[in-house]
Amino acid sequence: MGSHRNALVAAVSQELAEARGSARALLAAAESARGEAQSRRSLVRDAYATCLHQLAAARESARDDIQRRYRGEATRLAGHLRGLATVSAGGAAGAPWRLWTPSEPEPGVRPGLLRIGAITFEETAALPGLVPLLDAAHLHVGGSPPAVDDLITGVLLRALGSTRPGDVQLTVYDPENLGGTLAPFAAINPTFVGPGGLGTLLDDLVEHICRINETVLAGRHPSIGDLAATSSGGRPEPWRLVVLLCDRATSVEITPGQRAQLERIVRTGVACGVHLVIRGLAIEDDPTVERITVRDQIATCDSLGRLEIRLDPPPPPERIAAFCRSAAERLRTGPPPASLADLEPAELWAGSSRFGLVAPIGDSTDGSLVEVPLGDDPPHALIGGPSGSGKTNLIYAWLGSLATRYGPEELALYLLDFKEGVSFARYAPGPRDPSWLPQVRLAGINVNGDREFGLAMLRHLGEQLRTRAQAAKRHDAGKLSELRAEDPDGHWPRIVAVIDEFQVLLDGRDAVADEAVTLLEDLARRGRSQGIHLVLASQDVAGIQALWGRAGLIAQFTLRIALPKARRVLADDNLAAAVIPRYHAVVNTESGLSGANQVVRLPDAGDRNAWRGLQRRLWRNRPAGCPEPRIFDGDAVPRFVPVRGGAEPGAVLGERIDVRAQPALLSLGRMPGRNLAVLGTRTREACDVLAAAALSLAAQGPAHFSVICLEPEAELAATRLVAELPSADFYDATDLSLDLPPRDDPHYVLGYALDAAGADHRPALRSLLAEGPERRVHVLGWWRSVPRLRDDLGGVTARFDAIGAWVALDVQGADLAPLHPLPGGPVWYPRTRRALFFDRSVHRTPEVIIPYEVNSDHT
Repeated sequence: MGSHRNALVAAVSQELAEARGSARALLAAAESARGEAQSRRSLVRDAYATCLHQLAAARESARDDIQRRYRGEATRLAGHLRGLATVSAGGAAGAPWRLWTPSEPEPGVRPGLLRIGAITFEETAALPGLVPLLDAAHLHVGGSPPAVDDLITGVLLRALGSTRPGDVQLTVYDPENLGGTLAPFAAINPTFVGPGGLGTLLDDLVEHICRINETVLAGRHPSIGDLAATSSGGRPEPWRLVVLLCDRATSVEITPGQRAQLERIVRTGVACGVHLVIRGLAIEDDPTVERITVRDQIATCDSLGRLEIRLDPPPPPERIAAFCRSAAERLRTGPPPASLADLEPAELWAGSSRFGLVAPIGDSTDGSLVEVPLGDDPPHALIGGPSGSGKTNLIYAWLGSLATRYGPEELALYLLDFKEGVSFARYAPGPRDPSWLPQVRLAGINVNGDREFGLAMLRHLGEQLRTRAQAAKRHDAGKLSELRAEDPDGHWPRIVAVIDEFQVLLDGRDAVADEAVTLLEDLARRGRSQGIHLVLASQDVAGIQALWGRAGLIAQFTLRIALPKARRVLADDNLAAAVIPRYHAVVNTESGLSGANQVVRLPDAGDRNAWRGLQRRLWRNRPAGCPEPRIFDGDAVPRFVPVRGGAEPGAVLGERIDVRAQPALLSLGRMPGRNLAVLGTRTREACDVLAAAALSLAAQGPAHFSVICLEPEAELAATRLVAELPSADFYDATDLSLDLPPRDDPHYVLGYALDAAGADHRPALRSLLAEGPERRVHVLGWWRSVPRLRDDLGGVTARFDAIGAWVALDVQGADLAPLHPLPGGPVWYPRTRRALFFDRSVHRTPEVIIPYEVNSDHT
């Protein structure tokens, strides 16, 4: 029994031991699993924490990047808005009060926005708060009266300060304070409307709008603002700015009829330049109404939505009063005259001259530009004004205005100034400025002593007239506009010839004056249809008998421009020129008749620096092949340049006074009398004539020269000439011989003071003059007087057949009678550096030439 129990106990113990072992093993496995689970949990927690940290960093980085981009974009947009605001509200319309000064808009620029305060948007710099008004909107302002009145005061000052004096007509309806609210504006004389005057005011505005609508519709413009923008004369009507400072009684007492008129003004006023600024009176909504609500110096308006504007403080009353006094004074005296730049068009050379030329020369007293026409009617212009009246300045302004509108293919200018000076030298290239006015074909300066050049220009214009008339006949065209239509490839610009102090050309009873008057009359009568226009200017038009003695000539000059105190430019009963002030002119396109006057204020067009900048712009834009103008300067001595002759040798004696600057040539063929006599006592000029002749002959081929000098003062010039000639002998009084050996090449005898050779050499000289040309021996001699030449040719009974050509220097016309083909001699009064040239084989009458100055550096 006991052993059974023991065995049972042992078995149970064994099982318990096994159970405890299994339990310990399970416990150990559980402990191990728990440890692994705790380790995994720790890893998960660490990873989660790390992930949270990384996500937070990424979130902060993304938020910082978004904020940075936001601030950058906001700053950029704010800068753009600020730039747009500067453009939309420039000058007095948008400047802060501490920097505020009045400013005037450029011609043709539409009004912009007006500043009332500043917009602060988060961290960006403040932006100007702008509202529309002129040509854009009515303003309806609500809020407490003091703040509202301050805002209205600022808006009015900006509107007035950013327009020209007189462009805004201010009307104030203030029944409560009888205009006292806007008292600082009293100096500009606004219209104040008191209690009971609202109905009349509204009726007047409606009537004004109806009248403007008729004008706008007649011009087919959507609004008066568009009409003003397309008008070169500026705004045809001022803006009507009406401020209605209504009290409670007005809101109650306004009648249905007045309400209807008010709503009509709201609907149609902006397009007609009528603008309302209303406080204290409700009006219906309309697209043209800008509502502004003011609360504690903060305003909101329709155009800016929910953006708040911190209002600017009101302008100081003393500043308003000072501005209004200045504006009133400027309105009384009128706007300043237009400048030369104001006469420029929006685009250079955009005009066509097919139907005529139109260009402003200044402005009227209201600031609108005054245009002067030239074409079929009026065809020609007459300008008059005493010395100092501004005649040259007027011509400068007119030419500058024409040159900016019409290019060189549309306009050709011929300019001639007979007074002492260089008025037209500015249009030509010079040593300091190589530019020239591309339209100028010819300019004559300092020609007061060279009437022959004026005659040469008229002859050239006559050739142009004949060429155009022939072309018009070929194309069956009656006038230039038709010719240009039929011959579009032809170069037919309009020609404007300006002759300042033209009376010099017509003075004197001589052949020059007679021919000049005949040419002028022909050009004036026939040139109008062929696009050739004359502009004649003079200090004293009344005293030019050659002009007023020909009714057919003066009748062609229907465009008259009279400067202060001008006489007889206008009709006898037209006294406008006697009363206009300095720097003004009267423009009349009806031959000076009363009732056709336009008073023009002339700009200062004489500023060389201002003109030089404009001319350089035109010069740089000149078309390819645009020729440099021909300049004739009466005070300049032309430089000698050797030229080749024709089929037979030709001696260059000087420069002809003509448009093309051609040399005066003397042909020296094998005909009797092919000799030259230079007559006069001016040694230097005589030497230059002989030197130019010899050097030009030497340049034309092999020749031999015998230089005879019998005048000590000419010895230096003679010896220098010998040194420069390729083949030459020199003789003086000690070895003089006129028995010259025969040569194969042409032989030219140059005699300096041949009258000093003496009686012993006269037979040989006569033989040389008579027989030499047939043997290709020609004498080019200088005699100091006609009687001395006659003595050398045989005395009182001598004939001058051996002298086929002569050049007279300081010899009076009457003394040249023996050499002249007509009795009494030529009409000739000697002038420095001018000579009278006559070649019996070419000329019917002598011509004036300019002896070249021949220096040692001529080659």
